[in-house]
Amino acid sequence: MVLIRGAQGAEALNAYSIWPENWARPMFEEFEKATGIHVNFLRFSSGEALARVIAEKNNPRVDVLFGGPVETHVAGIKEGVFEPYKPPSFGVLSPRFKDPEGYWVGIADDPLVFMANRKFLKEKNLNPPTSWMDLLDPAYKGMIQMADARTSGTAVTRIFSIIQVFDRDENKAFDYMKKLRKNVQVYTKSGGGGTIPVGLGQAGAGIFFIVDALKTKQEGYDVVISFPKEGIGTSVEAIALLKGAKNPGPAKKLIDWSTSPAMQSLYAKYKINFVPAHPEVKTEASLAEILKGAKIFPIDETWAGQNRKRIVERWVNEVLP
Repeated sequence: MVLIRGAQGAEALNAYSIWPENWARPMFEEFEKATGIHVNFLRFSSGEALARVIAEKNNPRVDVLFGGPVETHVAGIKEGVFEPYKPPSFGVLSPRFKDPEGYWVGIADDPLVFMANRKFLKEKNLNPPTSWMDLLDPAYKGMIQMADARTSGTAVTRIFSIIQVFDRDENKAFDYMKKLRKNVQVYTKSGGGGTIPVGLGQAGAGIFFIVDALKTKQEGYDVVISFPKEGIGTSVEAIALLKGAKNPGPAKKLIDWSTSPAMQSLYAKYKINFVPAHPEVKTEASLAEILKGAKIFPIDETWAGQNRKRIVERWVNEVLP
């Protein structure tokens, strides 16, 4: 793996981005415009990025882990891969958006949603799903796409949402997921991997982060976004400094910028449908309207991070086959 360096003599840092390139690149370009610091980055899904920083723990290849559901970062704390750092915005962020010691800091909030193809719903005489139980309808057999928990943080957030819906009764939650498996066409490598198939009608529905679902809608696909009445989880998107980072100064400047209104006020400009973490940045109006009335609960990131490995292994063994 080679991370390309910036202009000779210019300040630079290296990052793994869990955000897709089309969201990360404009943010890093804006950061470079603001600071003169170039960000070399590679994009991986949450599970892949976490595996890499753990494997590279004794000789980090990057300075920052950028974006991704916070349970990924909490799992990283457990593995000892991060260095605590509290940026200037730390004090004004709500407790939900920061690790008390500063091992990670929130840059956005990203709720999960149901997304269905409108033509599929009409052909099957279905209403948009408004309950987790709706997805068990035989009409969805072989027509649901969602992410694979071995690689995707979206999938991990989905699993912990389902566990929370069943009041942390893991056996009931896994029974539900095993029933749902019958309707799953494919588990995609990345969280947004199923959005275009649903948009095209190759799949009927899926469970995605709102940022991916709204991007699909913005691109002109005829999809419907809905929320389950039992509630659905939202995950903090976070940023963290790697322990032993080779460019700690520029890395801290990226964390300062990312956790401030300087970056988060750009979400609307670039049509990145995250809910900003910083209290001074308002949620874009159309996004706020979609979220109005939805029952959304925060994932307990500490519990999720500590149990991530065990729960994912159970999902692989019991649900995936």
